[in-house]
Amino acid sequence: MAMMYSKEVMEHFTNPRNVGEIADPHGVGEVGNPVCGDMMTFHIKVDGDRISDVKFKTFGCGAAIAVSSMVSEMAKGKTLEEALRITNEDVAQHLGGLPKNKMHCSNLGADALHKAIENYYERQGKPIAPAPEPVGAEAKVQEPVAGCACPYCDSPVDPAGSVCPPCGKSFTVCPECGRPVRSEASECPSCGAKLGMK
Repeated sequence: MAMMYSKEVMEHFTNPRNVGEIADPHGVGEVGNPVCGDMMTFHIKVDGDRISDVKFKTFGCGAAIAVSSMVSEMAKGKTLEEALRITNEDVAQHLGGLPKNKMHCSNLGADALHKAIENYYERQGKPIAPAPEPVGAEAKVQEPVAGCACPYCDSPVDPAGSVCPPCGKSFTVCPECGRPVRSEASECPSCGAKLGMK
């Protein structure tokens, strides 16, 4: 089983960094995936506009633990805006890649961090600062984060839910990649997994 994971994934799984909780955190973010059962909670401390400390607690598979550890390392010392720019793809790349059926774990890690930052802004009574757009050659069209957009109207949704608040339509979650899928779909458009007929 270990052969499907990169050396970096195995390192962060066997020796995870920043595990635990922060007393009196400035922000807390929690996410979960009901399909695979992964749950992640991130605590952050903020000094000025910079994340001075990050801790996490994760209940899940080895990939989920490795992702949490990597996200905590990537976020520590960054400004809030820089941390908001950490993407699911960044996490997977820093871990040397993840198996297709584990890619949803990287989504959870980035989402948990972003929720902790959003929680910090809420506690401060400040508007959430948007992530800066890439410039120059790196500029690209920003698409909804895979796994977090309604399959009907593309509005951001929590994959742990089953109904899109803006459009009111019900969706299911792909058991392979954990992304929202149209209820009537027979195949996941993201990973190609065959879905049970509804």
